[in-house]
Amino acid sequence: MVNLIVVPIVGALLALLYAAISASYVIKQPKGNEKMNKVAAAIKKGANAFLKREYRTVLVFGIILVIIFAIASYYDPAVVPAPTPIAFAFGAVLSAFAGYIGMEISVRANLRTAKAAEKGLKHALNVAFKGGAVTGMAVVGLALLGFSIMFIIYQNPVVLIGFGFGASLVSLFARVGGGIYTKGADVGADLVGKAEIGIPEDDPRNPAVIADNVGDNVGDCAGMAADLFESYVITVLASMLLAFYAGLTGTALLLPLLVGGVAVVASILGTFVVKTEDKNKIWSALNNSLKMSAILAAIGFVALTYYTGTVQYLVPLIAGIIVAVLLAEITGHYTNKNTKSVREIAIASKSGAGTNIIYGTANGMRATMYPVLVIVVAILASYLASGVFGIALASMAMLSLTGIVVSIDSYGPITDNAGGIAEMSGMGKGVREITDPLDAVGNTTKAVTKGFAIGAAALAALSLFVAFASAAHLTSIDILNPLVISGLFIGAMIPYVFSAIVMRAVGAAASKIVEEVRRQFKTIKGLMKGTADPDYAKAVDITTKAAIASLAAPALLGILSPILVGLILGPQALAGLLAGVIVSGLVLALFLTTSGAAWDNGKKYIEEGRFGGKGSDAHKAAVVGDTVGDPFKDTAGPGINPLIKVINMVSLLIAPTIVAFSLPAFLHLAL
Repeated sequence: MVNLIVVPIVGALLALLYAAISASYVIKQPKGNEKMNKVAAAIKKGANAFLKREYRTVLVFGIILVIIFAIASYYDPAVVPAPTPIAFAFGAVLSAFAGYIGMEISVRANLRTAKAAEKGLKHALNVAFKGGAVTGMAVVGLALLGFSIMFIIYQNPVVLIGFGFGASLVSLFARVGGGIYTKGADVGADLVGKAEIGIPEDDPRNPAVIADNVGDNVGDCAGMAADLFESYVITVLASMLLAFYAGLTGTALLLPLLVGGVAVVASILGTFVVKTEDKNKIWSALNNSLKMSAILAAIGFVALTYYTGTVQYLVPLIAGIIVAVLLAEITGHYTNKNTKSVREIAIASKSGAGTNIIYGTANGMRATMYPVLVIVVAILASYLASGVFGIALASMAMLSLTGIVVSIDSYGPITDNAGGIAEMSGMGKGVREITDPLDAVGNTTKAVTKGFAIGAAALAALSLFVAFASAAHLTSIDILNPLVISGLFIGAMIPYVFSAIVMRAVGAAASKIVEEVRRQFKTIKGLMKGTADPDYAKAVDITTKAAIASLAAPALLGILSPILVGLILGPQALAGLLAGVIVSGLVLALFLTTSGAAWDNGKKYIEEGRFGGKGSDAHKAAVVGDTVGDPFKDTAGPGINPLIKVINMVSLLIAPTIVAFSLPAFLHLAL
């Protein structure tokens, strides 16, 4: 065991080394002229200001929970092991640090990507992807290293539940807070800038344009980094817990960490295939890196299982890799602007906003079918091959590609910002002809990553669900039991209530931005003519305050709902709640993220000159669809991922308590 634990540690160190080398490469690239640097500095300042406020809010919740864990472990260390507060704090700090790294490299790579676009598409793509690779490899490196260190110290996966919960809490705040910020600013900027005044996207005259670009960094970089850090940690934890509860020891217990260590090397090698000079092959180049990483990881898993004598677990490992690739292909099919699905939305825009929204909604609904079927097949194949532990290993194999997936995802907001910097600093049409196709593909990469994250969240949550059943001593769950069915209905409802809360928060933030942008255009003389500067800082401050003020409600929903259901209705009802929230959350999140990305790329398809291009009636209709889709794809949809896992983590933590102290247990109620 001592020798094998070296594998994930070496893999983690290689990932962090590669991240450092990539960061050094990006930082050394030219930064452009003074005007470009001024715009980039404003974006960086806003992003840092938001993240500091967000992390201060997380710190308050974190301190409260550390105190609760410390008290609980003092009175009953058998239920809450003594190291739990330390593990919780460590998980939270590493998750926050992963998000911070993602934001810090993004706000530097955006400027350099814009400058690189002057040399051509190949160079700009390389800089943007290298910037994304810093985030991707830092996330997986920190997750692997942190978990391995904790396991070496405590040798007990049960203790590490606190580590996973710390990561989950930060992920929920980062995803929700960043999502509310980015879409509040984006929607507000578009509603006045595009719909009312008729100025282009990223026009420097728009007071909300800096806030919009800040949002790309805090939502899609910091938020996604924390989200997939948590998914990675939770998946390792769930896999090891199931092995532990099943009495597995030695290599089988360490297998999730070994899988992660092997796949890191595959992900690093996969980054070297991202090369193209053809704007129509950008997505192919990025997608090929995922496929190459998947093939190399599969080869590595074959070697690993044969070397360690665990060949019986090879089927679920290969199944997990296949799921990752297929989800990327399926999501790309429904969101890439060159596919039939997106073109149909653009064509529908000729009839108006109503038909655009109908087609976009239908596209999102239709896009749920194949991912769900792929996940179902993987679950069945993994279970038949290796039992419940096999399902957990499939999810671990899928998440083992996190390094390359986050690299591809983080490329998106970098190119989005690069386009904004090019527009605001007046770099010219030639640069925008490079950054625009890079940005359009970025919408697809972000959608693909969200599809990946959703599928991974569902599989990880399913593993946690089984771990909860073991911790709560549930040998079976009777769907005809009124307590179970009651919990099932409540669980199915929660993702919808959560989505309503965060989407209303986006609407409220956007309304404040609309009022501010209108005010500035009315009161700042010369703003419309471009002879006066807008007050960017005011819009950034408004969006930041609105997002931070909206964090408590969704966080409390995720933390309190399993506690209340568990204590009032008991472990059977809580099991029903977990089943409901996993199934409902998976389908709803797939619908929201896919439809939103398709609306966005449908708009970009028109902006390339089709159906009248920018300013046409079709374009105006597409802008409405894109505005509706923004909180779908960047706030509610991705926010469901950490919600599902937080609910499962809380349930796992309180399982022994509700068995003994729930109301049904007190009343000896057995329905």
